[in-house]
Amino acid sequence: MENRAKQDSLHRSVEIDRMRESLENMRINMMMIRKRKENLTIKAPIDGELGLLDVVLGQSVGAGSKIGQINNLDSYKIEAQIDEHYIDRITPGLEATFERQSERYQAQIRKVYPEVRDGKFKADFKFMEQQPENIRSGQTYYLNLQLGQPVEAVLIPRGAFYQKTGGKWIYVLSSDGSKATKRDIKIGRQNPQYYEVVEGLEAGEKVITSSYDNFGESEVLVF
Repeated sequence: MENRAKQDSLHRSVEIDRMRESLENMRINMMMIRKRKENLTIKAPIDGELGLLDVVLGQSVGAGSKIGQINNLDSYKIEAQIDEHYIDRITPGLEATFERQSERYQAQIRKVYPEVRDGKFKADFKFMEQQPENIRSGQTYYLNLQLGQPVEAVLIPRGAFYQKTGGKWIYVLSSDGSKATKRDIKIGRQNPQYYEVVEGLEAGEKVITSSYDNFGESEVLVF
């Protein structure tokens, strides 16, 4: 009888050990399930506002896939498209201004991209002080970028006359508009809209900037 009781006690001890082992395995499995569940939750690497979500219900998403965009509300940047004419004069550190809701804001070039596409290249600006409130990704602003110290100059609009004269001369209208006289000029700086005339013209004088193909080499045009 005593021997049988010992056997029963040993059997129960083995069963208890097995139950404990089974409970431990169940606990480990439960922890793994909870960890897998946590991994199913998509987490953003930074705090911000969800600006773009490119995913649909039921879609299978692999690890590392991009499904959205988080906007950092404290650190916006401005991407500017600039005419390639200025590519040699645009460098990091140049300052620009723009207006929004009657307020003026300052920005500074942080990075200039060397690639030119469709006659334009890209530059990144950062806000120097405060940035506009309620700003949104994708909004459009027009920046005034200062390439140097402002100076007074005589400007004329770009026109087809340049193909004929090479910018060496131009027809200048008389005060009454009855005739135009050929006059030598000297072109300085230029941009996509204007030529700077450094010699040969006075402020307020009127000129002909259209094509000269029908004028020949006439010294004076009479209207």
